[in-house]
Amino acid sequence: MPDYQYCALPPQREIVLPPGISTQRANAILRGKTKWVNNTTLRYYFFGSTDDGCPPAWRVPDAQAAVVRAAFQTWTGLGIGLHFTEVHERSEAEIRIGFDQSDGSWSYVGRDILQAGANDRTMNFGWDLTANDYGTTTALHEIGHTIGLPHEHQNPYAGIVWDEEKVYAYLGAPPNNWPRDVTFQNVLRKVSAAEVTGSGWDPDSIMEYGFPAGLVKEPVKFHDNGIDPPGTLSDTDKEYVRKWYPPSGSAKPTVLKPFASSAVTLRPGEQVDYTLQPAETRDYKVGTFGDSDMVLVLFESIDGELRQLAADDDSGEDRNALIEAKLFQGHEYVVRARLYYAWNSGNTSVMYW
Repeated sequence: MPDYQYCALPPQREIVLPPGISTQRANAILRGKTKWVNNTTLRYYFFGSTDDGCPPAWRVPDAQAAVVRAAFQTWTGLGIGLHFTEVHERSEAEIRIGFDQSDGSWSYVGRDILQAGANDRTMNFGWDLTANDYGTTTALHEIGHTIGLPHEHQNPYAGIVWDEEKVYAYLGAPPNNWPRDVTFQNVLRKVSAAEVTGSGWDPDSIMEYGFPAGLVKEPVKFHDNGIDPPGTLSDTDKEYVRKWYPPSGSAKPTVLKPFASSAVTLRPGEQVDYTLQPAETRDYKVGTFGDSDMVLVLFESIDGELRQLAADDDSGEDRNALIEAKLFQGHEYVVRARLYYAWNSGNTSVMYW
């Protein structure tokens, strides 16, 4: 196989869990830490598509942007409960895409893209996406990270035993020229077992790198033949994202009344949606109650599209999620609460006041 360039993720946000937390609770938090609430619309923007004053190296040529657009459509075509739409104002975008060929290809993972500055890239492409099919593979892979997927070869269930010095030498040479810490973070380091679903490894995943023969000691067949994924979405990829982001139902969310607590029973990974229609303009609080870890997100409906206003994640903390925001009479808002884990019997509840 050719010497491909590889995705190099930026440093990821560390989750610090309190001492004494149960294994089940910790696993639920780690598994969902990067995932979006379902039915979220993520807007993407190409640097240079307007006169935005970005560094010239960030500007995305039209032909490169076309490959990325097609990759977004491939993920959307799975019918998942995440939606992608292109915008032409940088300030409206959660996903901001550059084409700096001196900076490699990468994306922040899942909700970590929200930690990037409003004028910064959350995704970059570092080589010609139109040269061959690997360009499409690269675009699908980076969008997979934005959805919240880790590198598959870092799956602890893969059973990969690397010839580490050969890996360092291979990735330290052209065309990647990686320092050892980048190679460790993107290849040799195992992600927590809590961050993966199931107990197997998918060598055909779009999140799997291809590697030449000789870098893997075990399993033996990959030592002799290397790892050569097809570069498309595997059946396991499709099953995984449909589980996390099931297709949207047709039922309308329940209307949440002020000062009226709404009790719900959720399993880990499930969410509840509400609409809010404030009777007066003032500052409000929206919160969750109960012995649970939740992520709570508030959206405003603008011209039929939901725009995120605020969010809070109480996972691993001795508190409940709480959002404070000014809401306006006559406007419509949507609240989504997704459960990581509940450690006592009984319902979780949501209220605004």
